[in-house]
Amino acid sequence: MTDYTKPLPRPSTETKPFWDGAKAHQLLIQKCNDCGKFWFPPSTRCIHCLSENHGWVEVSGKGRVFSFVTYHRMYHKGWKDDLPYVVAVIELEEGPRLLSAITNCAIKDVMCDMAVQVVFDDVTEDTTLPKFSPV
Repeated sequence: MTDYTKPLPRPSTETKPFWDGAKAHQLLIQKCNDCGKFWFPPSTRCIHCLSENHGWVEVSGKGRVFSFVTYHRMYHKGWKDDLPYVVAVIELEEGPRLLSAITNCAIKDVMCDMAVQVVFDDVTEDTTLPKFSPV
């Protein structure tokens, strides 16, 4: 593994299960045990019914690009060699949307509604980032 120069996530109590799942190459999302709905980002209550009765479940990792932006400007030195790069809002099959990188795809080919699948990037010994590649 090379030296990783980009900022790393700092898991909180609410997000630790998400990052632990990513390390195990599982995409985990919270699901309410009362109303059955999924949500992201993590919180202590269901965003749909406010129940505290919820858990973490592995989801398919399949989704679509809901929206995206191509960065041509360096906002952090860690990305200087990656310019330009795409950051996208991914809408998972299960409903929640999350922000992630698009990989294994030419920038010109990224488009809204493009089918994607999660891939896991082990950027350090302790941190794995979920990213998305075209299906």
